Amino acid sequence: MLLSELAARAKSEGVSLGQMAVRLESIEAGVPAEVITAKVRSMLKVMKEAVEEGLRDPARRSRSGLSGGDAAKVARRLTLGKCFPGNDLLARAISYSLAVSEVNACMGKIVAAPTAGSCGIVPGTFFALKEALSLEDEALVDALCAAGLVGQVIAEKATLSGAEGGCQAECGSAAAMAACGLTQMGGGTPEDCIHAAALALKGLMGLVCDPVAGLVEIPCVKRNATSSAVAIASAEMALSGVRSFIPPDEVISAMAQVGRSIPESLRETSRGGLAATETGRSVASKFGSVSSTLDRQG
Repeated sequence: MLLSELAARAKSEGVSLGQMAVRLESIEAGVPAEVITAKVRSMLKVMKEAVEEGLRDPARRSRSGLSGGDAAKVARRLTLGKCFPGNDLLARAISYSLAVSEVNACMGKIVAAPTAGSCGIVPGTFFALKEALSLEDEALVDALCAAGLVGQVIAEKATLSGAEGGCQAECGSAAAMAACGLTQMGGGTPEDCIHAAALALKGLMGLVCDPVAGLVEIPCVKRNATSSAVAIASAEMALSGVRSFIPPDEVISAMAQVGRSIPESLRETSRGGLAATETGRSVASKFGSVSSTLDRQG
């Protein structure tokens, strides 16, 4: 199904995009809607715990030693009131996104949203906005359902795999999902939500997947933070009435085509981009062959 069709159907039935997602999943899975929302609540709980865990111990490092502690640095700057004026939401989202990504790098429990390599974007932005607007958990459950619907359409029409479509398929898709959910949390219509997703995906289109030493750490962790900023910007635009000139479904099709055009060296093989820099090669040489237990990209 197309995003435009889903948004139109949600509008005609007078429900949010998240509620429409639950209705469709309930029919497809043959289970009551309450079962679907209960599962989403459990995912939200894991996401929240990952944010908290990532901020709990600033000294914690991944097994490689390449990741850890950056989320706490941003959180500290925020606590001290040193962030740029009016940037509290963004700084908090950055901190939370880094926190979840660092938990993933440390082999902690996360929700692949939609992949492990892009796991920090949705929870980072969602919980930051939740605090800013004093929202109830149910608003996040509904938003997460809407985000999941966007992810499902991208998976069906394009890809969520970095190995297949570059990091645009992972962080790009996650940013699109987050932008959709944030827009719904901000009171946007189903049409607003799908345009927010399109704006975010356009902003990250062509992003390559070039993990240093094959680990989902550099640049993956920090890309979660910068992608969160794209998601917030896209939601702000959509809620202001800004529309993607290229329709959302065509944006997804374009992303699929771009992904097929990205060279194999820039699709998770660690043979190009940052992985091929002098520093990147030095790190790879230090670790030698990467153990599959360290590589958790979804």
